Amino acid sequence: MIGGIVMVLTAIWVYQSMMKAKKSNVLMWVAACAAAFFAVEFIAQIFCIEIIDALGGKDIGDTYDRDLASVSDRRTQENAGGFFVNSLCELFPSIAGFLVVAVVRTLVILKEALTPANLFSGVKEMFISIKDSFKTSSGS
Repeated sequence: MIGGIVMVLTAIWVYQSMMKAKKSNVLMWVAACAAAFFAVEFIAQIFCIEIIDALGGKDIGDTYDRDLASVSDRRTQENAGGFFVNSLCELFPSIAGFLVVAVVRTLVILKEALTPANLFSGVKEMFISIKDSFKTSSGS
């Protein structure tokens, strides 16, 4: 769920950045960035499951995978480290996917230097435009 929300926000961010920079092939780049995000997130999920398996000393297999209707906790360890590992494994794939898209956006699409300011430029403007899209006009 978190990954899906972050992927949609990342796609909006890439789209708005490309429109602002007046680049061509906007939808192709947005689709490529969404595919890169998904691929990195998928690989990171596998990596996290392997970490959980290694720390727990057992193969959790199907107990970690669940259907979308299940809202139960993915508890794999009962100690204090269990909360940290579970939280890390929920957030890391989305963060890794976002960072890969940020690097591709900065270096390949916008052809800018790889600095923190360039890497995350436009994120604030994206959230402002999303917030402004919920405003209704009072002139009707």
